Amino acid sequence: MLQDFIPHEVDRAGVRLHVRRGGQGAPLLLMHGHPQTMSMWHRVAPELAREFTVVLMDLRGYGDSARPEPGQGSAAYSKREMAADALHVMHSMGFDRFAVLAHDRGARVAHRLAADHPGAVDRLLLLDIAPTLGMYQHTSEAFARAYWHWFFLIQPPPLPEALIESDPVRYLRSVMGSRPGGLALFDPAALAEYERWIQLPGSARGMCADYRASAGIDLEHDRADIAGGRRIEQPLHVLWGRRGVLETCFDVLALWRERAVRVTGRSLPCGHYLAEEAPQEVLSEALPFLRST
Repeated sequence: MLQDFIPHEVDRAGVRLHVRRGGQGAPLLLMHGHPQTMSMWHRVAPELAREFTVVLMDLRGYGDSARPEPGQGSAAYSKREMAADALHVMHSMGFDRFAVLAHDRGARVAHRLAADHPGAVDRLLLLDIAPTLGMYQHTSEAFARAYWHWFFLIQPPPLPEALIESDPVRYLRSVMGSRPGGLALFDPAALAEYERWIQLPGSARGMCADYRASAGIDLEHDRADIAGGRRIEQPLHVLWGRRGVLETCFDVLALWRERAVRVTGRSLPCGHYLAEEAPQEVLSEALPFLRST
């Protein structure tokens, strides 16, 4: 998948990051969600590459990027560290300022990237998330049941890791197949890629560390932003699935307007995996927004 995008390996402080690049035009960074890789963009990246220089990366802990030791409090997987990875990748490609399109976990990295490095991020298009702190603060029984993995993955090691590693493909299929549309909505080659990476050594540890950081150090960083009155000032466009959990459990735009100055967005007729379920609708929203200056 994504064979028209040239692979690169980028090192940041000893952490190897797997990257692909293609197209021409203004720079655009794409970041994936859980439990996926950059392959989730296969239905939209080629079209975006007609107008933009598209850079795709596997987040640390995922895909073919490295899985560093989490460290105290899983600090190595804080969204601040992962945002620094993304910034380093774009700088290594020669881009000081760029737009970002990101889904799920990658969108949480994008949020921190825009907050910590406002001079680098031109604009943000985020798929199917609300701010992490807001989602925890407004957690309901319905949300906890639907997003059970949020609370499973943050349990102390090594239990979640051991359970996932006993049958990683079953875990992946349980998470992805339980959402609207089930597994049938995924291209077989993409699903095979997700199943491949999750069986690699250290994948369970990386995923758990990502979520533990989101329930700990990432919330500290979010609270510090709020206490300091810091909000994202770049244009922010948010899309989410009308058949997904965000639509029923959260006021997505209201939560983002607490954290950002210029927010637009709407739901699309799909579930959680927008770029794979509704690629044309995503492109119809993305292209006008990303073309704006």
